[in-house]
Amino acid sequence: MQPFLEFPESLSVDCEISQTLKRVWIRIAFESTDKGKVFGRGGRNIQAIRTVIAAAAQLSQQSVYLDIYGNTNPGREGLSVEEDQPERSPTPRTRERRNSSRPVVKPRSR
Repeated sequence: MQPFLEFPESLSVDCEISQTLKRVWIRIAFESTDKGKVFGRGGRNIQAIRTVIAAAAQLSQQSVYLDIYGNTNPGREGLSVEEDQPERSPTPRTRERRNSSRPVVKPRSR
């Protein structure tokens, strides 16, 4: 995660392991100004990080919970990512046509 951070010294990682429940809680904190880089466009960076963490947890036959904290931005404080949930793809966006007077082109049938 450090390559994404402008201030890598602000990175703080805490890990709590429960052997009886076979669960791992990972808490990550860094400067709120770096959240855009860590999350990436459309959440691609954080999704890749989550995938790596989930794969490591699956190899050790455990489930993992990822909590991400910032320092100043209360909007995304304590964002919790639960890896036990199935992945959901984003809903596709449709473009609205403003000018519907375009002719419709149909293929010729021979």
